[in-house]
Amino acid sequence: MSLSYSYESGGVSVDPSLPITNGSATVDVETIAYSRALKAWGQSGILNLVLPYAQVSANGDVFGQPRSRSISGPGDPALRASMNFYGAPALSQREFAAYQQQTIVGASLLITAPLGQYDPSKLVNIGTHRWSFKPELGLSVASGRHWTFEAEAGATVYTDSDNFLNGRTRSQDALYELQGHLIYNVKPGFWLSAGGTYYEGGRTSVNGKVDNNLEQNTRAGVTVSKSIDPHNSIKLNYSNGLTARVGTNFQVASILWQYAWFDR
Repeated sequence: MSLSYSYESGGVSVDPSLPITNGSATVDVETIAYSRALKAWGQSGILNLVLPYAQVSANGDVFGQPRSRSISGPGDPALRASMNFYGAPALSQREFAAYQQQTIVGASLLITAPLGQYDPSKLVNIGTHRWSFKPELGLSVASGRHWTFEAEAGATVYTDSDNFLNGRTRSQDALYELQGHLIYNVKPGFWLSAGGTYYEGGRTSVNGKVDNNLEQNTRAGVTVSKSIDPHNSIKLNYSNGLTARVGTNFQVASILWQYAWFDR
């Protein structure tokens, strides 16, 4: 189980198809998540359920007129199923203590449900009023005792929103993503990482009219994770947009506390 808090600020685009210019926002998100380890064909996996709650304060020009909106409410819940295919056998706690990683290959599927706060008469909402599905393929390669390189490739596919701005239909193309992370394991239970993400795609259309909002963006971030004891750990993260054609040009700072329990 984990609890996290994140703070986002800057040119946050809650929905890149919105007719908002000069937009800025601050977003506070509290999240509770439950994770369950899985075992299949001798390999390890994990199932995550994520329940967010957010507060949003946004300002911008809508059709040339200044507007602001402050809202709070539940975000869209998400379920992620991850499975390793090679290199990460399912282990007991005692076996894991002696495990030395080499190369791991795995995949995941993230499903987001349209259950968050949503008002079809408003431009800015916390929920998205649509399903999304994100399959992802990942690779993790360890070099010696201290260094690990990770890479992921994924695509997010969206269903249509049939009640966008009081009955309009909004569609969005798939958003493709590449990530890379370099991790330095200082000692058991303490690691640092730096990484980057590239997004492309995600163009939207409303009632068949295509919007000029193709995303071609890059972000970079750093993470520090430290175990407090065998059950508790703390993780700090910061990320920022490097280049942004549309959306994602914002800063994020987050803190996560995780409690783990396991079968011996």
